[in-house]
Amino acid sequence: MPNALRLRAGILTVVAVLLASALAGCGDDAGGGDLSEQKLSWKDCPAPSEEEGGGEPPSPLPGGAKWQCATMKTPLDWDDPDGETIGLALIRARANGADDQRIGSLIFNFGGPGGSGVATLPAFGADYATLRTRYDLVSFDPRGVGRSAPVECEDDARLDAYFQQDTTPDDATERRNYLDTTKAFNAACERRSRKMLPHVGTTDAARDMDLMRQVLGDDKLYYFGISYGTELGGVYAHLFPKKVGRAVFDAVVDPTQNPEQGSLGQARGFQRALDNYAEGCASQVETCPVGDTAQDVKDRIARFLADLDARPIPGIFPRRLTQGAATTGIAQALYSKDFWPYLTDGLEQAYAGDGTTLMLLSDSLNGRNEDGQYSNLVPANVSINCADDKPRYTTADVERSLPRFRAVSPLFGDFLAWGLVSCTDWAVPGAANHPDVSAPGAAPILVVGNTGDPATPYEGARKMVRALGPGVGVELTYRGQGHGAYGSGSRCVRRAVDGYLLGGQIPASGTVCT
Repeated sequence: MPNALRLRAGILTVVAVLLASALAGCGDDAGGGDLSEQKLSWKDCPAPSEEEGGGEPPSPLPGGAKWQCATMKTPLDWDDPDGETIGLALIRARANGADDQRIGSLIFNFGGPGGSGVATLPAFGADYATLRTRYDLVSFDPRGVGRSAPVECEDDARLDAYFQQDTTPDDATERRNYLDTTKAFNAACERRSRKMLPHVGTTDAARDMDLMRQVLGDDKLYYFGISYGTELGGVYAHLFPKKVGRAVFDAVVDPTQNPEQGSLGQARGFQRALDNYAEGCASQVETCPVGDTAQDVKDRIARFLADLDARPIPGIFPRRLTQGAATTGIAQALYSKDFWPYLTDGLEQAYAGDGTTLMLLSDSLNGRNEDGQYSNLVPANVSINCADDKPRYTTADVERSLPRFRAVSPLFGDFLAWGLVSCTDWAVPGAANHPDVSAPGAAPILVVGNTGDPATPYEGARKMVRALGPGVGVELTYRGQGHGAYGSGSRCVRRAVDGYLLGGQIPASGTVCT
């Protein structure tokens, strides 16, 4: 895609697992007529579809519990709730505590937008073992994603070429080529997915979640949203404030920003993460193999990327590592401090002329597996973003904004600025400049921000708290690195989140964890 970093959830955690392996306010109910009375047929889960990323069927949880899958019917068009339906793929692991202690179903959205919850939840089910003592753990492929009426655009071969393109055009010819490629991708989405494109927005997904709540038999929605999942949760809270039960937002999207402001914030966030990586590498007891000082690390990366613009190096045959692919690979490694060693290895190899590791990192962010097949992560991501975002930016808009982007990030500024044209010539109009998450009367929502988060910068957590409204958002800060806080290893964060979801214990707003 023109800008892979517009994945608002950042890295999909299931992709991280695959990569590591490869490297070794209104209304009460959503309605839906008789659909709210449907009975789900839960069965053993099949292997993930190609659109979900492929692979093997999910392994049982520790203790032997099996994952179960089902399909829920939901209206294609929520303005016509009695009309045509589509199927949403669901997955669950039943609560393993005493029946009289069960609270309900805890629904997860891992972000993207475009991430398959059906593929992601099993990869990290063990991490939520404590929550499973009182909840069924549930996730789903949102509409347009995975097995839920997936959006389709270009085939694998064309996507390979798409991700090889020059994403930071320097002259009129390069700009024309970049826009032509973007237009061709968007036209392919319209040609192959015309029926779905008007109906994949976040508001549609929020209404699906309320129907899901009813079908699962819960009076309230119990929810754990990560990255873009925080935006989805905020929109749900706005639409159905009285139906919010206990909810946690982790790695929080700033709901007050338009796409340009959001991309500028990401540029700042990724630059901050790069600064932290460079300082970490340079401060090692052993010699940092990619620079003598933090500034030297960054300078060498900048020179390397500039050289790639004219002279790509061998990657994964027959593809070569281009400037755009290398930038995406570097960004992928910045999503987690655990990935920093991969970045060091990848840079050291690339400086010696081998782009394999950086290309593997880039592939993982773009949803490409080792067999060369792409999930529908990118088509879904673009489709949902363009359905949500009203602005349609031009090259003149980008050129006007470039100085500001470069000022906050010499490395990622151009890349993220040019990604603003992703929705130019899109087939359907966008909904709004930014989502409305005001939720007066909703139950408290625990909002967790990470000071070192690259993809959803820390400042967004406080903005979300304010936008939710007085008495709703409860702010928790984690002083750490990476995308998200619950999976960071911080016992403080885990105690706070588990205490709220399991026991209703709300930490004091402004609590800080390390």
